[in-house]
Amino acid sequence: MSRLVLASAISLALAACSGGKAADATPAADTAPAAATSLDAVELIPREALFGNPERANVQLSPDGRTLSWVAPLDGTLNVWVAPADDLSAAKAVTRDTARGIRSYFWSYQPDTLLYLRDSGGDEDFHLYAVDLKTGQSRDLTPFEKTTAQVVGVSDRHPGTILVGMNDRDPKWHDLYRVDLASGERTLVEKNDQEISGYLADADYRLRFASRARPDGGEDLLRRSGDTWETYDQIPFEDGMTTGFAGLSKDGSTLYMRDSRERNTAALFAVDAAGGGKRLLHEDARADIGGNLADPRTGEVQAVSVNYLREQWTVLDDAIRADLARLDAIGPGEASINTRTLDDRTWIVAYSAAESPVEYYRYDRDGQGGGTLTRLFSGRPALEGKPLVPMWPLELQSRDGKTLVSYLTLPPHADANQDGKADAPVPMVLLVHGGPWARDAYGYSSYDQWLANRGYAVLSVNFRGSTGFGKAFTNAGDGEWAGKMHDDLIDAVDWAVDSGVTTADKVAIMGGSYGGYATLVGLTFTPDTFACGVDIVGPANLNTLLSTVPPYWASFYKQLVRRMGDPETDEGKAWLTERSPLSRVDAISKPLLIGQGANDPRVKQDESDQIVDAMTAKNIPVTYVLFPDEGHGFARPENNKAFNAVAEGFLSQCLGGRAQPIGAEFAGSSITVPTGAEGVPGLAEAVESHQADVRR
Repeated sequence: MSRLVLASAISLALAACSGGKAADATPAADTAPAAATSLDAVELIPREALFGNPERANVQLSPDGRTLSWVAPLDGTLNVWVAPADDLSAAKAVTRDTARGIRSYFWSYQPDTLLYLRDSGGDEDFHLYAVDLKTGQSRDLTPFEKTTAQVVGVSDRHPGTILVGMNDRDPKWHDLYRVDLASGERTLVEKNDQEISGYLADADYRLRFASRARPDGGEDLLRRSGDTWETYDQIPFEDGMTTGFAGLSKDGSTLYMRDSRERNTAALFAVDAAGGGKRLLHEDARADIGGNLADPRTGEVQAVSVNYLREQWTVLDDAIRADLARLDAIGPGEASINTRTLDDRTWIVAYSAAESPVEYYRYDRDGQGGGTLTRLFSGRPALEGKPLVPMWPLELQSRDGKTLVSYLTLPPHADANQDGKADAPVPMVLLVHGGPWARDAYGYSSYDQWLANRGYAVLSVNFRGSTGFGKAFTNAGDGEWAGKMHDDLIDAVDWAVDSGVTTADKVAIMGGSYGGYATLVGLTFTPDTFACGVDIVGPANLNTLLSTVPPYWASFYKQLVRRMGDPETDEGKAWLTERSPLSRVDAISKPLLIGQGANDPRVKQDESDQIVDAMTAKNIPVTYVLFPDEGHGFARPENNKAFNAVAEGFLSQCLGGRAQPIGAEFAGSSITVPTGAEGVPGLAEAVESHQADVRR
């Protein structure tokens, strides 16, 4: 189950991909266009180039190295494509989705069989499908209503089957099944009548470890003993966000743990699964350990990352040291390994920088670090040569002395020498991440580039409660929704004003999910700070938010209410009421734009409806955009572009930046505007024209 309770709506949009040059050449990021001294001199990047379908994304290689795969449009909808690894011109689509598109897929070890996940209209009831490339047939492996699949195990030792959790019997808990990829037949491995939140199996599909939430918000770690589970370790509530399983070697002898107990930041340990002895593999006093690279043949961890200001990798196995150095030399951005073949001879590598969206490489190892690096393609070539700008990591200080890792993006005309310091103040958008138990990080962002291109500085702040910087920083957000978490955002705005990035009267607040909540807080708790706000799927009433969480979040619910407030107690209910923007609607005096998906299972439509209804009853203007075929974020590019066209006009009217006309941007979108269309220039006319087109 995801720890990101209110995952950012912005992050749900498929990551944009962009180009570069030939292998081993200087990346496009280093050949920036000449500096512009005015916004009018900067080329306007079309929204289609930023938010439309990528040409290719999520590139992978089959375990046997024979077939390359990626996600690309088919008749305007993202689907999975495959091609022989040595003949990309023979590519063909192997899925036929016509709705929201397919973004999440992976290879099984069964030859010519890949798997993908798909929900319906954003309801997050993700079903797992298998595609047979030889026959072209797809099979739903979880064909049950209101079922969310959890993939527990995929093993080369048992290529014809996988382990999958399904909650069709009890919506709160996933029973574990072994599923035959060819027939779809499932065999029960374990009926989950012990409220297990997660299973860990070895490569032979033997259950080895599991976890179970405790009533106090902590977690018990369980070890398999015969046919039963026994508790062998415990995670206190305070370490719940920073401690847990990080993997298992294929033979089951080594358990990998990320662990913050008796320390602040989470370190990576190797644990002897039989004897329990622990060995420290890597730690960093500034930040928690992040991802890791594991040998596809053994499952042993070979490298681990830490992301403080930027991601940094530490090599644990000399066998890949020279290889990672080779990838690091691609450019000043960041390289990540998408897939490794089972024999570990070929890797698929994604490279990007803040001002250079993703391009893909094939890396053929020679075992000595002198392998061949071949550029395959860029994911979004329409952005090649466009005036993309750098992102600058910052360490800001809160009023009580906490370090807030933040990121500043400046429009081209405001930073002519690209030193990360504004030449003159410009309007600014405070872009707040979701979660809140997530973080902002360095890298390409379509939203940052879009806003900067329209003339705005963009500031993203890892406020207390964000994850990645140790448990003390995360836990400092407990009980601080609309409190010190918001103070951190205000402190960052004050820094931007004092530093000459912007002026106090030209700051907007914008975000998705928790970022949407922060937007509503900004306009209700600190109504004089922001000129306007853009709320995307943000909760307005914390009591109703917690009363409608999806049932399969049951294992995380105690953590959730301890970090916020318990609606089943008078004290908790009062706190949730007091920290809800809905309770302060009267304070709203600045323009507000709200975007919502009707099928959102996390922040239900009622959250937006409540505050819109309350504002309407008090004659407070609000513009409300609703998509009937979306969930927690706008996954369909047609909808994403439509909303951003509205947001662009809204921000232009509020802050004075430039805006590309809405034009035909609503084509193919399900956009509706229940109220407030007159609040954005050209919106009412665009909606009327779109409705006429739909009727025709």
